[in-house]
Amino acid sequence: MNLTDRTQFSLWILLLSRITRSVAAGMLAIAFPYLILNDLHLSALFLGSIFALATLATAFLGLFFGIITDIWGRKNTLILATVLLPASCFLLFFSNAIPILFIAAIIGGFSATGSLAGGGIGGTVQPIQNTVLADLAPSGKRTFYYSTFAFINGIAAAIGTIFVKFMPAKEVFLLAGTISLIGTVILFFMYTPDIKGKFRKLESKFVIGKFTITGFLNGISQGLITPFLIPFFIIVYKLPENSMSTFTFISGVIAASSLLLAPYADKKYGFVKSITYSRAVTIVLLIIFPLVKFLPLSLFIYLVTPALRVAAVPIQQTAITSLVEENERGRALGINQVVRLTGSSVATELSGSLFSTPFIAVPFYLYALVMGTNIYLYKIFFAKEERLKTP
Repeated sequence: MNLTDRTQFSLWILLLSRITRSVAAGMLAIAFPYLILNDLHLSALFLGSIFALATLATAFLGLFFGIITDIWGRKNTLILATVLLPASCFLLFFSNAIPILFIAAIIGGFSATGSLAGGGIGGTVQPIQNTVLADLAPSGKRTFYYSTFAFINGIAAAIGTIFVKFMPAKEVFLLAGTISLIGTVILFFMYTPDIKGKFRKLESKFVIGKFTITGFLNGISQGLITPFLIPFFIIVYKLPENSMSTFTFISGVIAASSLLLAPYADKKYGFVKSITYSRAVTIVLLIIFPLVKFLPLSLFIYLVTPALRVAAVPIQQTAITSLVEENERGRALGINQVVRLTGSSVATELSGSLFSTPFIAVPFYLYALVMGTNIYLYKIFFAKEERLKTP
């Protein structure tokens, strides 16, 4: 098998592994909050605490794996990180004790900080997956690969949400663990380039610093809202699990489909404008969301907001992997993730406390403030990359 064949084969292996994790993510995105709020009758504050702690753990695990993927190697690190999600699912299958809930959420990355298309479950693996994809994909088609992979993964996650409708709660965790374990095993057959960096040297520190600041604010905005969109419908509208899984499936499909527009937006608008246009609309929608307690309108906003948030993510991933040195990509993505999820963790804890009070609308207003600031900083920091596009 020549290098081109090996590269194509490895891209397929990476995609299949991500699909299995996405199906599991879709199942867990529905099953876990319903387990906490309905089955165990625990509070939104408790759920927020789990999400916050899991987010923080995911952040530092992601940083750790991001560092060692540059030093130890891509494939070994990817396999090690990927095994954590099935392990967490099997823990939940065998026990719902409160310590087990926290342990499973921590190692599994049940942070719910992104839409299903954006990879809201098992985020410790995301920096390594994106690093490997950047290594394997031709630089001129990187946005295409990021958007295509994310689209397929989003559809897989949406399908995972539907599985929940036909299974008892316990079996959901068993099936999610089994499916994601298959995604770990097949990684042994993939090839990754031997790219290693020096631990004490980081040439791209200034670029990484800019992405760190914007990533931190992006994490805060995610943590304020994303983990509580499904709980909002549970608390305010009392929607049953079957109905919520259907709407989550539709939202996942829409969000995944929006990712296919990324290559077009990249070429037409560039990096900064793509982020500005797509995320500015979410500010307006999420200000309206808690004000108008009208189920059809709330569902419409729920269906389209994740799509707007993730539409420019492949362009953002292309930008960071293009602007940093190739042997520093793992660390750059790991650092970006640790600050993003640290911000998200703090914001999730805040939202969890507010969702248990009459001030349930406050996180949505805070989101508008933080996202507006973040859009402004993208323009300031990356003015020279305003027309950063794929060839």
